[in-house]
Amino acid sequence: MARIVAITSCPTGIAHTFMAAEGLQRGAEALGHTIKVETQGSVGAQNTLTPEEIAAADVVIIAADTKVDLRRFSAKTVYETSTSAAIKDGQTVIREALARAAATAGQVSASASGAARAESGESSGYLARVQQAKAAQAQARRGPYKHLLTGVSYMIPFVVAGGILIALAFAIAGYRIAFYDTSNLTTLTTGFSANPLQSVGAALFVIGAKAGFLLFVPILSGFIAYSIADRPGIAPGMIGGVLASLTGSGFLGGIIAGFLAGYLVYWMNRSIRLPSNLAGLMPVLILPLFGSLIVGLLMLYVVGTPVALLNQALVNGLKDLQGANAAVLGLIIGLMMAFDMGGPVNKAAYAFSTGLLLDAHNPVYLPMAAAMAAGMTPPLGLALATLLFKNRFTPDEREAGKAAWVLGLSFITEGAIPFAANDPFRVIPSIMVGSAVTGALSAFFGCQLHVPHGGIWVMFLPGVVGNLPQYLLSIVVGTLVTTGMLFVLKRPITVEQERLEAALA
Repeated sequence: MARIVAITSCPTGIAHTFMAAEGLQRGAEALGHTIKVETQGSVGAQNTLTPEEIAAADVVIIAADTKVDLRRFSAKTVYETSTSAAIKDGQTVIREALARAAATAGQVSASASGAARAESGESSGYLARVQQAKAAQAQARRGPYKHLLTGVSYMIPFVVAGGILIALAFAIAGYRIAFYDTSNLTTLTTGFSANPLQSVGAALFVIGAKAGFLLFVPILSGFIAYSIADRPGIAPGMIGGVLASLTGSGFLGGIIAGFLAGYLVYWMNRSIRLPSNLAGLMPVLILPLFGSLIVGLLMLYVVGTPVALLNQALVNGLKDLQGANAAVLGLIIGLMMAFDMGGPVNKAAYAFSTGLLLDAHNPVYLPMAAAMAAGMTPPLGLALATLLFKNRFTPDEREAGKAAWVLGLSFITEGAIPFAANDPFRVIPSIMVGSAVTGALSAFFGCQLHVPHGGIWVMFLPGVVGNLPQYLLSIVVGTLVTTGMLFVLKRPITVEQERLEAALA
């Protein structure tokens, strides 16, 4: 008797999704196998597969006419087919899937052993550990934190693209382009011959600010709600996000709208029971209509004004920070960015900084600059230390230091995790001090960053970084402080320790 898990999904998520599930269940029962089918319908995933069930399965069947995320099944044989095939003949689908599993068992084993050999390479092993650490952090996320970061992850591409386009617009046509009349977009093309630079600059500003930045709060809200309530949460969440922008409550209001919409739709989806012949109305009418109505009214009458006032007070307070006061804020952000290297504390500092950057009415750029600079120094400081003080690191760590340069320059703080895992009581204090220094210096110098990510690869684009020389100096000083701390705290590795490390590798 085989153990089978399956997913069914169709574009509308109403009929074929559940008919395919029934076909597979009948086929498995007739053949004497056990099966659990997760349906990804229009009301969200139901009968969700657990990690334990996936691990115990002999084969995974995907009967879908839409794209299904297969990352959960990376170590399994996956048989993909259409919903119509499962509906017509579930037994044949199951036989073919089990035959595929039997035929590829040897190949999977060989592939796994090959992957193990590949990961024995030192640099690739380091990168693999970084990816594993990031995956473990993602897996550990639960509840509101997970939902917030889902929204942020979908939002970031809009912000990065929009921010860089705005910076290019300023570089081409100057900051005055922000006040250019773009109410009639046809003036952009008709005015090209008269003033090409102004026309192109205005076009880039419209794309970045009027389109890219216009969407980021609705996207944030919509995908927070999506993380909670699946697809039915998207429409109420995005509508709530638009209202957050219109009321001036901005990033904070968008977060509140996303959680309101998500939990409201989640509750409605599980509380409202309709006759089976009317069940199709839930995802296409009842949930989006009443979810959007309730969230919209709450945003307009309850949430919008108080959060807008709070947002304005926060922005005004941060804009007034100068010199030593700004340095204290930068120091705190730096400590948080390095504390858990991509974990909840790091992401809290990053989300705070990103939210201030993206305030449509009063953006604040200083915290974002401190956050990115402080997030770059941990891998950079470790990479430099492995180069200067080789006797304080194992051969694997010295080789991994080469890859850490690239991760640090790219603002991937997680590049420090494998080093911290090996020696947490020396590495974590070192990187926290270095990042705190970097964040404090960046804020003290009044450095500003107009995009939320990109590392060194975006710094030299015109208009992206304010006070670029001082910004680079802040990163260099923090990197040197991290390296110096590592020199002081870490002790040279003896020959016996190196032999033991080699024997255990």
